[in-house]
Amino acid sequence: MRVVVTACHVPFVRGGAERHMQGLVDAFRAAGHETELMRVPFSFFPEAAVENAMAFCENLDLNQTSGPPPDLVVSLQFPGYGIRHDRHVVWLMHQHRAVYELFGKLIPETPSLSQLRERVMAFDTHALSKARRLFANSERVAERLKQFNGLVATPLLHPPPEAEQFYCANSWGYVLFPSRLENLKRQWLLIEAAAHLKSKVKIVLLGEGPQKAALAERIEALGLENRVLLRGFCDRREQLSWYAHALAVFFGPDDEDLGYVTLEAMLASKPVITCTDSGGPLSFVTHEQTGWICPPEPKAIAEVVDQAAQNPAKT
Repeated sequence: MRVVVTACHVPFVRGGAERHMQGLVDAFRAAGHETELMRVPFSFFPEAAVENAMAFCENLDLNQTSGPPPDLVVSLQFPGYGIRHDRHVVWLMHQHRAVYELFGKLIPETPSLSQLRERVMAFDTHALSKARRLFANSERVAERLKQFNGLVATPLLHPPPEAEQFYCANSWGYVLFPSRLENLKRQWLLIEAAAHLKSKVKIVLLGEGPQKAALAERIEALGLENRVLLRGFCDRREQLSWYAHALAVFFGPDDEDLGYVTLEAMLASKPVITCTDSGGPLSFVTHEQTGWICPPEPKAIAEVVDQAAQNPAKT
């Protein structure tokens, strides 16, 4: 069978989404299917760029191609699910969040964005309602789709890539936060929590992103250079080691879709500290059994980290 997987492409950005789409392509190929990953160039701004991307996908008909047409199209992201094909399945990672749950919250409301919001929601409702099958990659994504578009998606969960490589080793007394350094991930919460710790636990932040300089400045301003390590990028082998030797893993993003970090921590047999508003991780973390759930406040997080340090048997 010939399969086309569609997703977005933002140059020089690589994270869980890119690993997910490549993992799906690899799985199709391993099952013997001829598979292509077709990525649609995407820019979040200006608004006209988003509208152009929607129009491009709406006008692209994969039933008729210059070469052999695909037997199946699987779309993962906005606006690729607007592409036309008679056998089109959607496994939704997330929608265009700036006009959904982030609108008026982290993204300021403007007249032009309000108009774009109406057009995107209409585009999504129309395109997704036509899908042969509609899946979501987490319960949280399915909840949002029901809330905003009135559509029902089946949550289809999956293990993170290279799940078999994770392992557990003796704790070296640090809390790990591996994630892209951006506002929605909220590394600043854990940095500020470090200023309230009573235990000697250290903090390790892995990853790159646009907030790296700001986070480094915050660490210095709080005098936490000897407490918080901003490690940056590391290869997979080193990342696995950081997971293996952690006391616990912190993952407290703002309303995350899914978040591989939670699953990766559990594959390494590490408890996860998350927040009451973190979305996806809440489907997996059971308070004081597989981790801790606390308010998104530095002092509350510090109390939980100290609790983990005082009760190593729970980690």
